Amino acid sequence: MNVPHTNKNASTGALTLAALGVVYGDIGTSPLYAFKEAFIGPHGLAATEPNVLATLSAMFWAMMLIISLKYVWIMLKFDNDGEGGVLALTALANRCAQQATRLKLAIVTAGIFAAALFYGDALITPAISVLSAVEGLSVAAPALEHLIIPVTIGVLTGLFFIQHRGTGSMGKLFGPVTLLWFTALAVLGALSIAQTPSVLRALDPMYAIGFALEHPFGMFMLLSAVFLALTGGEALYADMGHFGARPVRLAWFGLVCPALLINYFGQGALVLRTADAIQNPFYLLSPDWFMLPLVALATAATVIASQATISGAYSMTLQAMRMGYLPRLFIQHTSDAQRGQIYIPAVNWMMLTGVIILVFQFGSSNALAAAYGIAVSGTMIITTLLTAFVALHLTARTRAYLLPALLIFVLLEMTFLASNLTKLFHGGWMPLAFGVGMFVLLSTWKKGSVLIAAQRRKLDIPMDQFISGTQPEVPRVPGTAVYLTADPSMVPSALFHNLKHFKVLHEQTLFVHVITADVPYVRHKQRLQVKRLAPGMYDIAAHFGFRQEVDIPAALEGLAEHGVELEPMINTYFVARSSVMEGPGGMSAWRCALFSWMTRQSEGATSFFNLPANQVVELGTRVML
Repeated sequence: MNVPHTNKNASTGALTLAALGVVYGDIGTSPLYAFKEAFIGPHGLAATEPNVLATLSAMFWAMMLIISLKYVWIMLKFDNDGEGGVLALTALANRCAQQATRLKLAIVTAGIFAAALFYGDALITPAISVLSAVEGLSVAAPALEHLIIPVTIGVLTGLFFIQHRGTGSMGKLFGPVTLLWFTALAVLGALSIAQTPSVLRALDPMYAIGFALEHPFGMFMLLSAVFLALTGGEALYADMGHFGARPVRLAWFGLVCPALLINYFGQGALVLRTADAIQNPFYLLSPDWFMLPLVALATAATVIASQATISGAYSMTLQAMRMGYLPRLFIQHTSDAQRGQIYIPAVNWMMLTGVIILVFQFGSSNALAAAYGIAVSGTMIITTLLTAFVALHLTARTRAYLLPALLIFVLLEMTFLASNLTKLFHGGWMPLAFGVGMFVLLSTWKKGSVLIAAQRRKLDIPMDQFISGTQPEVPRVPGTAVYLTADPSMVPSALFHNLKHFKVLHEQTLFVHVITADVPYVRHKQRLQVKRLAPGMYDIAAHFGFRQEVDIPAALEGLAEHGVELEPMINTYFVARSSVMEGPGGMSAWRCALFSWMTRQSEGATSFFNLPANQVVELGTRVML
């Protein structure tokens, strides 16, 4: 991935504009469907004045507490070396756990489950966003209503098919288009509020509180619709590493938050004037002459929101691979200038298939909204709990004000989750099931990898025994051999088989193992740790951050600083590839079969570690689980 940026060459204004497109794409398109869902969803309210004011009041204070206070003000302070997101937070909490093995296991399990839920959210976001935008056709030109599904599928398919070209060229348009989108939201909402200023009474929290006291079940059901206005909040934290906390905060308080609230209140004012407008209050805010341009602008905004989600899925997958929870997958870097711009074909086509199924299965944004929220609310709860754990290790003064706030947040989020669970049989099971499926994949790969490492430790020769006894008797041949190993205390199986068949060692032998740090980036000066084992033999630890690309040849160029001379063009890289067989190990038969299938999908070490293909020798081994 890209090296840690300091944003020295970019102004705050430019970064704030760029953050609009990437960070706020998801939450910025919520006005297309969030408000109306409170009234036309499975448990919709009647479009009466008390209900409209109660809904707006609940939305306003939910956004203030969960988004403005929790995410924008507090969570952006909990960075892991400048990076945010649930996996970065998991790594941070894992460091705080120190040597508490069971606690670390619970932290990692929670973090990985939250990451798995993210994939469920990543599927539904493009589907509901683009579909809700294209549905404006039925308002602008009712005769075109039959084109909504085909146009939606066409837009989404085109978006996924151009991913291999990279987001660099499109990214230049993201900020300006999103700026235009938020401006349109604010203008349309303000014009409506000006006609019915009494809607501003909903700023009083007593409207929401009073409704909850009079209709507790109604408020409970309403919260699942209110939560739709908060989806995308995790992106504020997850994408902070791209821009820094200050531009993200400026964009939120300076434009995004006011524009969203003005539009929601504008929709409410419209419904107060005309109750029938609840069928599509967003598009009915627009004058007739602006309707088709607004559909085009909304579609562009939802494509941007979808792009941010797709890119987030790529980044999440890469981090999971670095942390050992997914097999190596083929990664294509789509920019010569920005290594962070990546494309993962397996993830891309899986997401496209899932999104198309969702569009055909549900058919409308209203139906999709009934399935939206469970996965996101689950991720929010885990984020809050992990933050609370990290906060326990801060100063007493900081804990005194932070922990009570986090307690309030987690109680609210649990209430949102409980409300969203009412959608379980209205389609909410689908993204949840996908998230659970992803968790099974992630945990299976991790467990299988640990068992393989344990099996190898039983069979392999200890390195110290090899150095002291075996290797002095083996003849040497010219050249440098580089052996990749996961456990530096054991002789790599590739070397074992090489000795068994060829009975020689190279004049210079390097044992290289990659260490993925709990921080996003490791600087060049901290990249290598070199230990001389014997004449011509070295143990090399190559350190990479969990957001960095692993490039072994580039890392080994730093060996000259440690007194080890190499000729890169004549190095030979020896790697082992394992084939998994069912055995009496610690995995059930179905998980063993799943792990074996995942192994076959894994990208070879040659491309994953950026090894020169014409200098690699690959030796196979069989492992029983």
